Amino acid sequence: MASLVVWCMAVGISYVSVYDHNGIFKRNNSRLMDEILKQQQELLGLDCSKYTVEFANHDKTGQVLNCQSTLKVLSPEDGKADIVRAAQNFCQLVAQQQRTHSDLDVNMLDNLLSSTNGFPDPDLVLKFGPVDSTLGFLPWHIRLTEIMELAKRGDPAKQVSGD
Repeated sequence: MASLVVWCMAVGISYVSVYDHNGIFKRNNSRLMDEILKQQQELLGLDCSKYTVEFANHDKTGQVLNCQSTLKVLSPEDGKADIVRAAQNFCQLVAQQQRTHSDLDVNMLDNLLSSTNGFPDPDLVLKFGPVDSTLGFLPWHIRLTEIMELAKRGDPAKQVSGD
């Protein structure tokens, strides 16, 4: 997983999201960061100082480096919190009489959700393993997304957790 993130950084991909259904990457994000730094050195050698990564998780601080690429580790709880924040924002707009309840539609919800997470919709999804779902992405967020299934090379989460 770390080498995939490093290669994304090297080719100029600014936003990388990793969805982990079990939350292993989130629980071990310092180990993931160490592995990313190690892979940078191994794969990019002297060039590695040009590439930096930032963890963009709401609940983590102190994991930010000078940012060229942003890595967001997602788990099932994240989508729920984003929907709650979007609903709160909409209710506040209604309470302030800036919107009415009839203003809520797909576009409004999409705008509210985009404003809560600050991450663009994915252009490419690399799928590992047998899961066939949208993994928390709303259908209109991935309507233009290319989804590629990769041959299984072992569970990337186990490589980070050490299990």
